[in-house]
Amino acid sequence: MSDSEARTAREEWGSRFGFLMAMLGAMVGAGNIWRMPFTTGENGGGAFLVAYILLLYLIAVPGLMAETMIGRCTNNGVIGAFKQVLGSKRAQGLGLVVLIVNVALMSYYAPIIGWALYYAGHSVLMTFTQPGFQPQAFWDGFINNPALVVGMHTVTMAGLAGVLVFGIRRGIERVVKWMIPLLVVALVAVSIRGVTLPGGMEGVAFVFTPDWGYLTRGSTWVAALSQALFSTGLGWGIALTYGSYLSRYDDVPLGGGLFTAIGNTSIGLLAVFATFPVVFAFGLEPSAGSNLLFISMAQVFPELPGGSLWAIVFFVSFFFATFTSGLGITEVAVTTVSEETRLSRTGAVLASCGAIWVLGLPSAYSSAFLGRMDFMFGSFGLPLATLSIIALVAWKFGPERARVLDLNRNAGIYVGSWWNPVVKYVIPVVMMFILGYGVYSSIGTANQRLMLLGVAFMGALVVVSTVVMSVVGDEPPSGSAAVPGGDD
Repeated sequence: MSDSEARTAREEWGSRFGFLMAMLGAMVGAGNIWRMPFTTGENGGGAFLVAYILLLYLIAVPGLMAETMIGRCTNNGVIGAFKQVLGSKRAQGLGLVVLIVNVALMSYYAPIIGWALYYAGHSVLMTFTQPGFQPQAFWDGFINNPALVVGMHTVTMAGLAGVLVFGIRRGIERVVKWMIPLLVVALVAVSIRGVTLPGGMEGVAFVFTPDWGYLTRGSTWVAALSQALFSTGLGWGIALTYGSYLSRYDDVPLGGGLFTAIGNTSIGLLAVFATFPVVFAFGLEPSAGSNLLFISMAQVFPELPGGSLWAIVFFVSFFFATFTSGLGITEVAVTTVSEETRLSRTGAVLASCGAIWVLGLPSAYSSAFLGRMDFMFGSFGLPLATLSIIALVAWKFGPERARVLDLNRNAGIYVGSWWNPVVKYVIPVVMMFILGYGVYSSIGTANQRLMLLGVAFMGALVVVSTVVMSVVGDEPPSGSAAVPGGDD
């Protein structure tokens, strides 16, 4: 089958708007609505946002362009993309590494979607404005009830499977085209309500008045870099997979890079504006950590005029954000399984969602286990996966060839030669720094043993994946010669 025939047979996005909403939905999740507000509060407010925005556009945007481009060019999922560009069966193991890291990340992200669904459901039931409501007791009663948490995890995976089984156009695109606009409207509404509260403008001042001393702390920049990578999904394989469903003539720099980054930043800032005016208006602690949303914010609604309505808007929008991200993360596995096996789309969805459900049970059962998974795969797995994908473009495909022959094809925004050294040198160095920093910062702490386990596991993962693919991996498809190779 020729390359053009393969593209005709393969499903594509129904519209540019659908692709943009899918990309934005995949990138905007708990990293923006839950993680960004409390990370901002812990790292000096406006100073953190300055560092975050700088690193987002310096690192994440060029990386997203590269990842989306390689998906569109190869017209394959993560293993197929490595197979087509690298050729060597042994080197295809890096694609398997990306897939395994993606599934591991989703296994502990799925329970968080379940948390969001539980709170969204109770907001509709108006639980948070009932007399005598105690947010800490409510959270403890939920998170310490294994049957309930596992049940929400199960409902989440069933919901994701129910959407994904319909495919790209009739499944993902149909859902995100209304969920993401509603999410934006909801966050705008909550932000406006927050700044009109007495004392709410103090929260705005906290965001817009940087404590410049935080910019001299290495921890602020590491937190900002982690947030930029975590919230955009760089290296998760999402942009590569979604990009593989683009036509040859779709715009990559705009849709796969700039629009996603601007939308991601905007929604992240909206989440901050939806949170901090309320936090300051009610005298809450801005650096309350992960409890900021599930406990601190939940105690506000009984005291807020029209609190029942605002609780619904806030927590339902949080669920929308996490669910659309879950679709993007899980689609990476679904696409790869359907390509690399004889399973139908339905079979690939059931196999992928079933595996994630099983692997996610320990994280659903124990929030402590979830935290350990996040430390291992967030600190070591995600940088390794990102490094693998970027290296595919930087050191094999060739950034100059990628930029001239593919990235700028039919692009509304021309990408200049500055992109080459960023992709070839800056991003790989940054990923190596994150890996090294994760090791260094764990020495002599309670995480030291977990760090050693994470490093050993990731090393073993690379070796085993390489061996497995060298034994069972197929030869590169006949159309792979169409993909440029070699350095620039």
